[in-house]
Amino acid sequence: MPGTDNFTAIPDTFSKATASVFGAHRTIKAPDISLPKSLPLNRRVQMDGLQFLSLLPAASFAVAFFDPQYRGVLNKMGYGNEGKERGKRRCSLPQMSEQVIGEFISGINTVLIPSGHLFLWIDKFHLCQGFSAWLDDSSFDVVDMIVWNKRRMGMGYRSRRVSEYLMVLQKPPRRAKGAWKVHNIPDVWDEKLVANGDKSPHRKPLELQRELIAAVSNEEDIVIDPAAGSFSVMEAARLARRNFVGCDVNA
Repeated sequence: MPGTDNFTAIPDTFSKATASVFGAHRTIKAPDISLPKSLPLNRRVQMDGLQFLSLLPAASFAVAFFDPQYRGVLNKMGYGNEGKERGKRRCSLPQMSEQVIGEFISGINTVLIPSGHLFLWIDKFHLCQGFSAWLDDSSFDVVDMIVWNKRRMGMGYRSRRVSEYLMVLQKPPRRAKGAWKVHNIPDVWDEKLVANGDKSPHRKPLELQRELIAAVSNEEDIVIDPAAGSFSVMEAARLARRNFVGCDVNA
């Protein structure tokens, strides 16, 4: 599995100007901040995500994750497994409307520092049909996408889903030099989903999240997640020697 410990230097055949884009150091730093007592670091917090974002200081964090809870593809395609078997847990979760998702992304935009990154999980339906309306009240640019092969057969009348999609968004000014410091993350990430007993239907790949956190933040920085679900981002932040603050309505 790729990691920060086995970073490979850029070959000498690259010019200094080109190699600098692939530097292993960040020049961007998040400011020192104080958080309210209701938002302890590295703890599960039960709270509405929009309320959580309203309590955070503006322009203060380098990285955020957001996995919106919506049934877009299920409502459109009508697979018929809502409330049945694996669909029970998914169906029981509070659903976000398109408007609410936009409000979350706008709130995240406010609290990220310039050139900060948002990692946004989307499904195949929104990947194909578009999600630009979610970004209308933010300044985010789409700068990359990663496909997660979770080695688990999912739904599908035709092709069966084994992948999820992670959009990499950046707040202006858009830049890689001095902002992204890990350069061996493949855009198709192969990581088996490992259950940890929390039975979350939306648990995400721990190692991928750890690598991304290491790429766009400094040690001791605070990673935020306003819809934390299984809190796998908190676990990934700990492995990357970062702090975490986040919440979930069902924490």
